[in-house]
Amino acid sequence: MRISLGGGGTDLPSYYRDHGGFLIAAAIDKYVYITQHRTFQQEIILKYSKLERVKSVAEIEHPLVREAMQLVGGDLDHLELTSMADIPGGTGLGSSGSFTTALLKALHTQRKNIISPVELAEQACHIEIDRLGEPVGKQDQYIAAIGGVTAFTFRRDGRVEYRPVKITEETLFNLEDNLLLFFTGYSRSASVILRDQHEKSRQNDPAMLENLHYTKELGLRSLAALENGRLEDFARLMDEHWHRKRARSEGMSNSQINHWYEHAMKNGAIGGKLIGAGGGGFLMFYAADKSRLRHAMRELGLSEVRFRFDFEGTKVVVHS
Repeated sequence: MRISLGGGGTDLPSYYRDHGGFLIAAAIDKYVYITQHRTFQQEIILKYSKLERVKSVAEIEHPLVREAMQLVGGDLDHLELTSMADIPGGTGLGSSGSFTTALLKALHTQRKNIISPVELAEQACHIEIDRLGEPVGKQDQYIAAIGGVTAFTFRRDGRVEYRPVKITEETLFNLEDNLLLFFTGYSRSASVILRDQHEKSRQNDPAMLENLHYTKELGLRSLAALENGRLEDFARLMDEHWHRKRARSEGMSNSQINHWYEHAMKNGAIGGKLIGAGGGGFLMFYAADKSRLRHAMRELGLSEVRFRFDFEGTKVVVHS
């Protein structure tokens, strides 16, 4: 899964196709797992939050699984697939993109297809954006496939360019140590919130476009702060990001989330934001005083999820 470090929201096709997008994302050590094995009987068994047992790919209810199987093709009628995740869906850490890249990697491995991380990301984007028409961006699929702390540029013609953020080892360790994630207890559908941004961008709504232009600029400034080792400046840019993000949609926040955010800022945080499309999920803060912030958020009933960065991308764990 992933956290966004700047420029989030400019990876939606409704924006970057006209204006180009830029963001920084980091893969973290929280995962979606897909396990598969061949069944004796001619059937497809799917185990996720539901159980499906069908005879053909066309009968599958889960849209991502159905589309991925149709895209990969081949002999898929003696297959059992199970999905598990370290973090539940709808919490802002890019679980849908992670699920799709992991699923495609598993299916290609079963077919003995060699697929590059970029091809994997593009196929996942094609399924979610083109085949299913979801109003989502390309960040989640790319960072899941590639991993690391990575800067992405989204070109108007649909190309995605990326490079590792040029960050010193000391800065990387300090960033990892001082970023804290707290679960709000809310989960939500990102599509509902992003659809509003998608429609307003398509209609060239001046306020939405100005917001996204400025968010892209904040992403570029965040990159400069990270690469120059100015983490407190990066933290203050996170705070600016959050205020811009809240202005993008009414569903982005609520009074409870605002209260938690303000409490954190008074108790050891320099900057922070809600991860993902908004409306719930995880609050992330850069802390000047980690102990004080942890204590303050624990008093409010929020649980922390500790994490480290992951630099491997989508991978096969066991293959026989």
